[in-house]
Amino acid sequence: MSLLEVDAVNTYYGDSHILFDVSMRVEEGEVVALLGRNGSGKTTTMMTVMGILTPRSGEVRFAGHTISGRQPYEIAGLGVQLVPDTRRIVKTITVQENLELAAFSAKSPWSLARIYETFPRLEQRKSFMGRSLSGGEQQMLAIARALIRDARVLLLDEPFEGLAPIIVRDLLETTKKLASEGRTILIVEQNVRAALLLAHRTYVLSKGHVVLEATPADLEARPDVMHRYLGV
Repeated sequence: MSLLEVDAVNTYYGDSHILFDVSMRVEEGEVVALLGRNGSGKTTTMMTVMGILTPRSGEVRFAGHTISGRQPYEIAGLGVQLVPDTRRIVKTITVQENLELAAFSAKSPWSLARIYETFPRLEQRKSFMGRSLSGGEQQMLAIARALIRDARVLLLDEPFEGLAPIIVRDLLETTKKLASEGRTILIVEQNVRAALLLAHRTYVLSKGHVVLEATPADLEARPDVMHRYLGV
């Protein structure tokens, strides 16, 4: 039994059919990258896992239990935490207040010391308002809010998008460290090279269909696939 399973899921926006019989799995302690061009259905898959969208058919299972059809806050309470591409930090309170707010309803929250050890920059900025943070700092805070809730599965949607290369490098190192500690991660990322550095396995989506499941090495050995579906 995989920790997270998406089984033959069909998801719609209104009458528009977006995901077609999408199936994938994420094992405990594994990093899985979901790759594809813009509009391929990657974010829709994340939103379906998180309960923001309900599939018309198929199931999403977490730790052997069906979670499709449950509310996002219920799914979050089970240990699935989404870091959206919009980050969604609270900009009118401080960094530390953002973290304390996220930890408030968690069953076994991380300590602030553990968060600041993971993201030293956030400790330096802990008294700053969310709106004063750079894009990279906002992304660190968005990930930290998920971690402080002791996420069993971390869903990262475009974590490196729009960030300076030096910030991407730092976030990549932090994410590698989390993975080495056994954190389970499902990542959607347009930066294919960065995603392949992190992932144990990949799924390639095209027009709402899973067209390939492969290891990073196998995918990199298929330049035709990289070019056709990922534009690399």
